Amino acid sequence: MKGNKIVSSLIAVLMLTGVLTACTSKNNEPGNAPAGSGTPETSANTGEVDTSKEAKLVYYLWGSEGVANKDILAEINKKLQADLNATIEVKYIDWPDTATKYPLLFASGEKFDMSHASPGAPVSYFTLASEGALVDITDMLDKVAPKLKAEIPASVWENTKYKGKIYGVPSLYSEYTPTGYAYRSDLLKKYGMEKISSVDDMVKYMDNVVANESFPPINGKAEDAQNMFRMLVDTTDMWLNAPGISSTELNMVTKSPEDYKTVFHPAFTQEFEDWAVKMREWADKGYWSKDVLSATLGGKDNFRAANSAGYLTHAQDWIGQYGADMKAQPDSDPYFFTFAEANKKIKRKMGVDNSTVISTNSANPERALMVIEKFMTDESYYNLIQYGIEGKQYVIEEGVKKNPPGYNEKTDAGGFSAWSLRNDKFVVPSDTENPVRNSLFEEWDKVAIDDPYNGFSFDPSNVTTEIAAISNVNSQLGIQLMLGKTNKDPKAAVADYRDQLIKAGVDKVIAEVEKQLAEFVPVN
Repeated sequence: MKGNKIVSSLIAVLMLTGVLTACTSKNNEPGNAPAGSGTPETSANTGEVDTSKEAKLVYYLWGSEGVANKDILAEINKKLQADLNATIEVKYIDWPDTATKYPLLFASGEKFDMSHASPGAPVSYFTLASEGALVDITDMLDKVAPKLKAEIPASVWENTKYKGKIYGVPSLYSEYTPTGYAYRSDLLKKYGMEKISSVDDMVKYMDNVVANESFPPINGKAEDAQNMFRMLVDTTDMWLNAPGISSTELNMVTKSPEDYKTVFHPAFTQEFEDWAVKMREWADKGYWSKDVLSATLGGKDNFRAANSAGYLTHAQDWIGQYGADMKAQPDSDPYFFTFAEANKKIKRKMGVDNSTVISTNSANPERALMVIEKFMTDESYYNLIQYGIEGKQYVIEEGVKKNPPGYNEKTDAGGFSAWSLRNDKFVVPSDTENPVRNSLFEEWDKVAIDDPYNGFSFDPSNVTTEIAAISNVNSQLGIQLMLGKTNKDPKAAVADYRDQLIKAGVDKVIAEVEKQLAEFVPVN
């Protein structure tokens, strides 16, 4: 039954991406199993895990392999071998493949041990928990990882629960990821402006760029359509993203955190039509390139090449990329306009948003949990998985992490996308991140709201055909509307978009979401 359910969810996800028949990878073949034993490990009579037999664990992470990752992993495994008689092999799902290979990881029956998980992943953490793909670690925490259990507050554990049980280890990292516009403050001052704090301010800035510079304000590619849609949602009343359609598309919303059980598609509102008209105006003004739909270089790359006055991203990315931005454009000192801030809709990032989970196909679930505990509660392990080898990948000077003398990115760069293992207690500020992070997050802490859908797992099995059809409409006309590139007048194009959504079955999807939300109570 578990396999059938997971495969059902997988088909829905793959239909959304339109690549059902094109998803094969040697990393997802059943033959690539870990070297651990085929039977679960047993516990000694003392209540402790029997570690006399070596456990070889497989850990899946997103992203590509850094050039020095094998050296870093060798150091990690020396420590794990000595402390837990275990080693880990890291396998990677590269960024362009996450939408297809991540669901296949759980549906294929591959034997692996640990993975990143999130409610916003291509297959939701809560969906995986509901379908029996994840190990229930509720009781196991007391037995093999009591330090880890104590480290994470009870309220954070509560947010990871599905039907009262814990299926993942949540991050302990303070983070906010609202979407916004990173822009050059040197140009802002050149135009006699102080700050962008509204869409009108952004228009004024972009008009100045078009009038005075040789590059556009947002020189990105088709993926920026989703960011323009996010700007619409984040700047409109108390609209919040709702489940049902992937948030990587033109998704559904609710009118407010209090009215979260009533969802709708923005396409059928006057606000959406007005926005589509505005997007055509922005395109005609030259706010982005004429070939934006076919462009291959993103806004961030163009920004660093002095070929764009800004780029669309989320706050954490802007903060983390600050050093690279400044290195490429030393005078730019990019500021950030957060779309959701004016309407007080900055959502608090929950620990469950970045979790580490253990597969039910793991032969050594207890040892896997012990490894997670080491990474999150032992600073020596933490520094290795997050920063690398001291003296090779980093040095710490006056409390700030920097590249060591003689560091060569081509031979020394390394790192793992192990966000789920982060812990504020061990975080060392980097000279590459924006120093405003702490003060900005302190301000957002005071006004942040909880996501009303935290803990909700939408089951798409009754509407997979409709969701796939909607995705197809979004990938064509939806993207064009958000970048002002429709062949028709924008109002006529919106009418076509609405008609196509109805034919695709958007009303059926909305009804299914509301039906499943009827008995849901947020875990916040």
